[in-house]
Amino acid sequence: MNLNEYFDPVSLDQPQIQFLPLENTFAAQISKHTPDQPLKNPGDFRLALLGLPEDRHSQNSGCAKAPDKIRQHLYLLSKISSKIPILDLGNLKRGKNPVDTYYGLREVVSYLLDKGTCPVFIGGTQDLSYGIYLAYKDLGKKPSLVTIDSRLDFASFSQRIDSDNYLQKILFEDEPDVFHYVNLGHQGYFLSQNQLDLLHKHHYETIGVGQIRSELKDVEPFLRDADMVGIDISAVKQSDAPGFFFPSPNGFYSEEICQLAKYAGASNRISSFGVFETNPTMDINNQTSLLAAQIIWYFIEGFSRRTEEFPSDKSSDFTKYMVGMSDPEHTLVFYKSNHTDRWWVEVPVLGKQQAGKVLIACSYGDYLKAGRQEIPERWLKIYQKLN
Repeated sequence: MNLNEYFDPVSLDQPQIQFLPLENTFAAQISKHTPDQPLKNPGDFRLALLGLPEDRHSQNSGCAKAPDKIRQHLYLLSKISSKIPILDLGNLKRGKNPVDTYYGLREVVSYLLDKGTCPVFIGGTQDLSYGIYLAYKDLGKKPSLVTIDSRLDFASFSQRIDSDNYLQKILFEDEPDVFHYVNLGHQGYFLSQNQLDLLHKHHYETIGVGQIRSELKDVEPFLRDADMVGIDISAVKQSDAPGFFFPSPNGFYSEEICQLAKYAGASNRISSFGVFETNPTMDINNQTSLLAAQIIWYFIEGFSRRTEEFPSDKSSDFTKYMVGMSDPEHTLVFYKSNHTDRWWVEVPVLGKQQAGKVLIACSYGDYLKAGRQEIPERWLKIYQKLN
């Protein structure tokens, strides 16, 4: 596959302000697709940056200008502490219509995933997640999807694909090709009861911004078990991210969204990550574009510190805990990493053709709940889905 046919090279103006010497910046650390340097051997890189200048299926017109704005700020940030090979592919060429862009994105992402390269998406609107999802589907994978969004982007009465409804096609087909879906950071006044009923009917989850803020680290397991993560910048409050066509005075603080991005980067499983809906035409002093750049920087920083670990009875790297529940059919089996203090729990699969168990990430709080004879909600959701 010749990726040069899919991308416009990186072409940025010289920055007017630069706080770090060039050799200490992120720009000096990565390889770039430029007019003088065509793409070669992209499979040699662990991370690939992709600009997505597409906003034609969205009310948030102006996001097509986001990739280069965000890239300018990202390049000026400091080097990532650990050396990992990173390639900036440039900006994906837009198709004649948004659907053509989705399918072009599918081809590119399929190629990168097959090569073991994690794509990081810069800018554009969140309906592009549909093209990313199609790549997993083409590879025969059923991804777990996490969005960080103030709203739920689906409507039970419509099949259209746009930034307000792209999840309808992904989550609610007759046989959806996703294992699980979780939204983090919803704001209750933006949700309808019909949306919540449909979500719960399919054993999907959404967690409000207030609940997450009370104990931010408790949502780390949701990110650790995800394959695809997409951040809608509208999840951040207007004072921290004004560059959106309909911002909210409530939402995550910039420090919180960056911490969530770092959790995502540290997950061994996440294989694609994107920050969407940044609108430079509505921004103030480039504040939102700079925050989007910092979110991506924190994801890459987390990625650079990934620790390969997965629980096993035979490994001395984990401590196993068995918690007997009042229901005699259930004994919850937990594992704790002796190195990172991360937790997992077994979920039994009772079907005759696929009897066994799966391991899902959980928190120490889930273990404490089990000790109080409370079934952790995360365990219950996956148990109901599998049985």
